[in-house]
Amino acid sequence: MLKLTIKAGEYLLIGDEVKVVYTGGSGENAHILIDAPRSMNIARSSALEKYGRAPEPGNEVKHYRDRKLSPEAKEKIKAILMEERKKAR
Repeated sequence: MLKLTIKAGEYLLIGDEVKVVYTGGSGENAHILIDAPRSMNIARSSALEKYGRAPEPGNEVKHYRDRKLSPEAKEKIKAILMEERKKAR
């Protein structure tokens, strides 16, 4: 598994056809946009679990939650986003 740190507005390319854009977040949620061909199956783990399609025991993707952002870091991120929105106008 690859762990990356990206800023709001940055994106990841997966192969030639998939683009994942991080648009920010709130609380413990990350907001992302995924641009991929319709033929590609994309599903959240919670949806897979809800409909009984989660990976077999032992095949789960293991991850660990990062520490929460400090209030100072959140304020810096808000300021950066506000500045970027002003530039986009």
